[in-house]
Amino acid sequence: MRSLASLALLPLAAAIPHVSPASEPTFDYIIVGGGTSGLVVANRLSELKNTSILVIEAGGSSYNNTNVTSTGGYGTTFGTEIDWAYQTVNQTYGGGAQQTVRAGKSLGGSTVINGMVYTRAQSSQIDAWETVGNKGWNWKTLLPYYKKGEHFQVPSDYSFLEGSGVAYDPADHGYKGPLKVGWSEDQLNDGLAQKLNTTYQNLAVPVPYNEDPNGGEMVGYSLYPKTVDSKLNIREDAARAYYYPYQSRSNFHVWLNTNVNKITWKDGDDATADGVEITLANGTTTTVKATREVILAAGSLKSPVLLELSGVGNPDILSKYDIETKVNLPTVGENLQDQMNNGLAYDSKTKYSKSPDYVAYPSASQMFPNATAVGKKLLADLPKYAAQVASANGNITKAKDIERFFKIQWDLIFKSHIPVAEVLLEPSGYVYDTEYWATVPFARGNVHISSADPNAAASIDPKYFMLEFDLQAQVQAARFIRGLFKTEPFASMAGSETKPGLSDVAADASDEGWASFIKSSYRSNFHPISTTAMMPKEVGGVVDTSLKVYGISNVRVVDASVMPFQVCGHLQSTIYAVAERAADIIKAEI
Repeated sequence: MRSLASLALLPLAAAIPHVSPASEPTFDYIIVGGGTSGLVVANRLSELKNTSILVIEAGGSSYNNTNVTSTGGYGTTFGTEIDWAYQTVNQTYGGGAQQTVRAGKSLGGSTVINGMVYTRAQSSQIDAWETVGNKGWNWKTLLPYYKKGEHFQVPSDYSFLEGSGVAYDPADHGYKGPLKVGWSEDQLNDGLAQKLNTTYQNLAVPVPYNEDPNGGEMVGYSLYPKTVDSKLNIREDAARAYYYPYQSRSNFHVWLNTNVNKITWKDGDDATADGVEITLANGTTTTVKATREVILAAGSLKSPVLLELSGVGNPDILSKYDIETKVNLPTVGENLQDQMNNGLAYDSKTKYSKSPDYVAYPSASQMFPNATAVGKKLLADLPKYAAQVASANGNITKAKDIERFFKIQWDLIFKSHIPVAEVLLEPSGYVYDTEYWATVPFARGNVHISSADPNAAASIDPKYFMLEFDLQAQVQAARFIRGLFKTEPFASMAGSETKPGLSDVAADASDEGWASFIKSSYRSNFHPISTTAMMPKEVGGVVDTSLKVYGISNVRVVDASVMPFQVCGHLQSTIYAVAERAADIIKAEI
């Protein structure tokens, strides 16, 4: 097995991409953002030898950053130069403080700093994309693209499988894609899987073992796979999968440490992009031309901001900063959805030398003891929730349309029985750490420019806990975990609860008691989506089913901001799949 240290011995050309502008000033496609989706689209377009692609990335290369490559390094990159560390405004409904939303500022984007989790979505969640008006976007059409990008690594040691709770359905995976998916060495922990399984089956409403949560049915518990190179035991990120092995392609250009300020437009009344304005690392500002398209892949908190800086958005916002309106599209930056992450912790009577990630995805009926009553109340509250969201965004999106979307979300929870929470258990040393979050919050926030200066921080307001059900689900997830640790055999394996502890949140704590703890200790789950949503324009959409921005002939958005609904799995797998499909859509139009 190659060590992490040996990575530094690779030839320089294999480790560091092009870092300065190529000799040609014009490219067929300019892709803004060298992250999860941008590198997928660039790679696939570069398969066309007569097509030139430029990827512009604000960060540098993390190829030799051991905090990135380590499969156990999650969190060590937070607050460093490769973390955008976006700051929200003070959260009115979420404790009053600002929150930090982590995102990768590096070639590879957020895949260089995330938790590497590879879980997709419940099939009905992707089908809901079509329900809101995105014809042709459903589980059946997206599943082949999940598989196209995946290089699933079949574990060769079946004692590893049996002892650690690893299982999979071969039919659910792809084996020829660039992106390595599997299990890392630090996920081994013999014996715990069986005890955890017994505990889940002993709950009042059992949570079944799920052989493979990536087949479209996520409810249950499992040891999920990650984006790792199992042979080298290192992180697999978008750059390792989609750029470094292909950087010798003469038509595949990457500029690092380069900021995009705005899209530039052809002369005339029509909104046709002809390139982008950029600022190089040395401070020089110039323009680069695109003969075909500009593709935004800068993420949910950056792509809508770039549109607004370019004159695409709500005229009331643009005029405030003396930006001429090129395209009147008021929903740019609206519909922001993110999840809220909390944790509980317990002492362990056994020392664990590894840190496996056991995940449970309970449905509403498994998590709420009174799920039917909860569902009825939520259904009755949907009109009130929709009116509250519409009022908060100045009625840019009509309450009746929001209510329709909320009803689809309600149906997913209470009719399709998607997971309503993710509960993550991570034993390490003498500690059981848990994290949990409601998977599909109803709150809708926004992100907008705060200045015409492209270097100014955007105004980000996810409106965490704006709606009652989101807090209710978060509280019940915490109670679910306490119930798990009171159930045998886990009850005998764990010691005292150390976070929050019974002195801070009593065993019989009220909803208000739990809410106080949750609002004082939560963080963003770093899963923002939907700020340039793929939906019909008349109901709040920003891009159409080909991911083109409404009113512009040659600008697309390809990143998490186009997803109309939150998914139960972690975002990266679905972003990879959307980008793979986007590349085929673009190719079909050439």
